[in-house]
Amino acid sequence: MPPSFPAFRAAIAAQAPALDPGKPGLRVLLAVGALAAAIAAFFLWRAQPSPEPLPPPTPIAAHTTPSPTSAAKVTVHVTGKIHKPGVYQLPSGSRVTDAVTAAGGVSRGASTGSLNLARRLIDGEQIVVGGAAGQAAPGSPITDPAVSAVLDLNSATTDQLEQLPGVGEVLAARIAEFRNAHGGFATVEQLREVSGIGPRKFDELKARVRV
Repeated sequence: MPPSFPAFRAAIAAQAPALDPGKPGLRVLLAVGALAAAIAAFFLWRAQPSPEPLPPPTPIAAHTTPSPTSAAKVTVHVTGKIHKPGVYQLPSGSRVTDAVTAAGGVSRGASTGSLNLARRLIDGEQIVVGGAAGQAAPGSPITDPAVSAVLDLNSATTDQLEQLPGVGEVLAARIAEFRNAHGGFATVEQLREVSGIGPRKFDELKARVRV
């Protein structure tokens, strides 16, 4: 038969002196509990992940500068009264004077009066030093393109326009600007409307251009 409530309460009251904080048993229990808590805290701390060091930064590749061999070049044939006639490769945008210098300069007593030394070089052209204007080397029908070329005003580049007599970089740019602004040249005579081209210059140019 199960014990009654008064009997259960009496049993609890009989054990109450053992729970007195002054009793050795309770102090042992408290010490054991504190030790267990300390051990648990230690293992919890050990279980925490340690921070991983960051990987060293990846070096940034240095900017690669194009080698001089990758630059655009033009190939020209320098002949005539020159110290080192031959075929030369020069940077794009070089002038006739650069080609003459590359070929060792003109021979003693020779003249460059027939050449426009300030003209930009054209790939594949032949430069005859010391000859009459338009004279080619023996056995070669090629002449200086600055002398024989007839340019189309509606398709010529500014570099090609600079080959015309008396036309420099500024005037070539004006011709191109006029062409763009008016949708092209309808007649050669429209050149006279370009700033910087007067009657005298037009007479020099009209036989050298077409539309």
